[in-house]
Amino acid sequence: MAAKSKARVVIARLFSTAGTGYIYTMRRLRLADKLSMMKYDPRVRRHVLFEEKKK
Repeated sequence: MAAKSKARVVIARLFSTAGTGYIYTMRRLRLADKLSMMKYDPRVRRHVLFEEKKK
């Protein structure tokens, strides 16, 4: 029997830094650092930085 890892998958919400209120939802491991990535924001029609914040 394989040992279970303690890392759990959680749902992360990435909020646009452009202030439009647009959100991406994705899964990540709980032990990983907070996500931040460049993604497309359709409300401003360009790629902007999205950062994970508390719900």
